[in-house]
Amino acid sequence: MNKEPVNETAKRAKLLTNGFIPDLKGKKVVIRLVSGGQPVTGIVEGFNPDDILLQTTKGQLLVFKHAIATIEPMDEPKKGFTIDKSCTKPT
Repeated sequence: MNKEPVNETAKRAKLLTNGFIPDLKGKKVVIRLVSGGQPVTGIVEGFNPDDILLQTTKGQLLVFKHAIATIEPMDEPKKGFTIDKSCTKPT
């Protein structure tokens, strides 16, 4: 018996839905699309295996996961976080 080939895209979508994306719910993110153009900024309201629902300044936006190049969380640094001044250029 031959097994059907595993759909790699479906495996990646399941991994994102079960791991990375649930941690972003209610948080502000920047999403860059595969097609380029301006990045989309908003708060993750919900998600499913195929898409992510964002609340943007212009209203709700449904982004299909297959169109996403990157997702960048926009969290503030945690308490106790300090910037190493020796790594910054003098002004």
